[in-house]
Amino acid sequence: MANDGPDDGRAVIVLAPGAGGGLDGAFMKAIASGLAERDLQICRFNFGYTERGRRSPDKQPLLEETYRDVVRSIRAAMGDRPLFLGGKSMGGRIASHIVADGEATAGLIFLGYPLHPPGRPDRIRDAHLKDIETPMLFVEGTRDPFCPLETLDRVLPDIKANTSLVVIEDGDHSFKVRKGSGRSTRQAWDEVTAAVAAWVHERTP
Repeated sequence: MANDGPDDGRAVIVLAPGAGGGLDGAFMKAIASGLAERDLQICRFNFGYTERGRRSPDKQPLLEETYRDVVRSIRAAMGDRPLFLGGKSMGGRIASHIVADGEATAGLIFLGYPLHPPGRPDRIRDAHLKDIETPMLFVEGTRDPFCPLETLDRVLPDIKANTSLVVIEDGDHSFKVRKGSGRSTRQAWDEVTAAVAAWVHERTP
């Protein structure tokens, strides 16, 4: 587990990595560092399979149990500050499942929500989102095959919670952009960071 930002930051954000990454991945570190500079405390962690040196994710119940354990340990030390849950791709999806199952949070942050496997809209992962009442932030790239924006646009109206969507132009599933976009991937990641920070600040005292 890694912590970034001030211990008395105005809010705490738990960020879990995607299926192919870990807490020390370039994207995770860049986002956490940028949020820490904006008076937010960030907790990054690895799922068990990553700690064991495996590439294939654990079964969903174990992933959820790991996320819950992290939340419990953080709640014991954070005081009464708002707590936001989320993560990159699979990490955000697992956060949404534990919230749908009753875990309390001030909001959910999805960085590239894996709405369905690439090219498989028949395997859409949205049913549990409709049961969640906490606010949700979706940050999505226009080239993400896991979350085509036209598909997400059809899903969002069926979610009863307040939802916000921030689109990163030319971003892929990891928010990497091409040279033709006119900016670097690091600049695109800065856009992700700014969007998350602004959304969290709007919902904290």
